[in-house]
Amino acid sequence: MHYGNIKECDIADGPGVRVSLFVSGCRHHCKGCFNSETWDFQYGKPYTKETEEEIIRLLEPGFIQGFTLLGGEPFEPENQVELVKLLKRIRETYPKKDIWCYSGYLYDVDMIPGGKVYTEVTEEMLSYIDVLVDGKFVEELKDITLVFRGSSNQRILHLKEK
Repeated sequence: MHYGNIKECDIADGPGVRVSLFVSGCRHHCKGCFNSETWDFQYGKPYTKETEEEIIRLLEPGFIQGFTLLGGEPFEPENQVELVKLLKRIRETYPKKDIWCYSGYLYDVDMIPGGKVYTEVTEEMLSYIDVLVDGKFVEELKDITLVFRGSSNQRILHLKEK
């Protein structure tokens, strides 16, 4: 797996101050995508054990509310295998920090058994995510007044009760 960027103090992709990982690889190719360079699965740098250690270190300060996973597309099957391990480690290391994830795939269509991106680790990956923003970015439905999403078709799904 490759990644395009790690934001150390992100305030745009979830509540509070967050650490965000932009993974590489996306098959959606949404018109008007803000991050189209990450469509390429080989874009950016290889994700390594050192990358994971850096993310864990960046999450340590008390002012960091949580972690956001976006891309590219975290739920591409090729990315899930590595990301489930990262999310598990974040959840175990920082149980009070929240985890957000952005995906163009639909939670109740593509991430269920038989769905387009369902793998042997999909359910485990979802079990670590507090909030999932799902649905492709649709340029014709772009609305800059929306909080934490780019187009009105996208949903903010609270997967865990507080």
